Amino acid sequence: MKRHKPTGLDYATNIEQILTEINSHVAFADVSKPNQTHKEFITYDISCNEDFALHSKYYNWEKIFDFFKHHDKAMATLATKHVPKNFLNYNANKKVRIRFSLMPERLRQLVEPNTSSILNRIQAINDFIGSGYDVHINFSPVIVYEGWLDDYQELFALINSIVKAEYKTQVLAEVIFLTHNRKKHEYNLANNIPGESLLWNLKIQEDKVSSYGGSNLRYKHPIKKGYIEKWTKLHDSIIPWNSIRYIF
Repeated sequence: MKRHKPTGLDYATNIEQILTEINSHVAFADVSKPNQTHKEFITYDISCNEDFALHSKYYNWEKIFDFFKHHDKAMATLATKHVPKNFLNYNANKKVRIRFSLMPERLRQLVEPNTSSILNRIQAINDFIGSGYDVHINFSPVIVYEGWLDDYQELFALINSIVKAEYKTQVLAEVIFLTHNRKKHEYNLANNIPGESLLWNLKIQEDKVSSYGGSNLRYKHPIKKGYIEKWTKLHDSIIPWNSIRYIF
């Protein structure tokens, strides 16, 4: 993806090898301990470095989904900024989790152009649960700017009004506040990518060394704690049914 490779796209061709390795790994994985991914299955993120839903045309995705659907210990998970309607003809039997990434629509238009609208992503929650998928919400990245909580109040209300009542307790959430990268910041400036003033604000950000390496920025710890508290309080006041698996 662009955060690793500004131009072009790499995709895996050794699918059989990858699935074999997953099968070997899960055989010795501990599924009895409590965790924040699933109460029964080990979850494997098949979309960590790309938007698998968007790029599914490059893969025999039905074969990949079949592997997880029929596995007794493993399930797949993927986050997406798109609505992959081609997936709706497949019943995953709750063994594939789609995490629809959500943020305020006006922010989406600025920093996530050429992706599915937030309205379409929220509407897709009902469609995909009805088609047999496990569906969660991926609030990521949460970006702080003037009026951000007002925009999230509208977003939460929209989610509450669209997700069907019978599905609400099934839809969990993960929340990840913005982490930005210095090289990506320089690339965005050099290429006049919009929205950079919202992503890069040294008054409220501090250096962070990523586990993947590189020089990154995140919100300053004491300030971020307050942001998380305000965001969570607002979230729980409007969509308390949307249990938060983790937030950081």
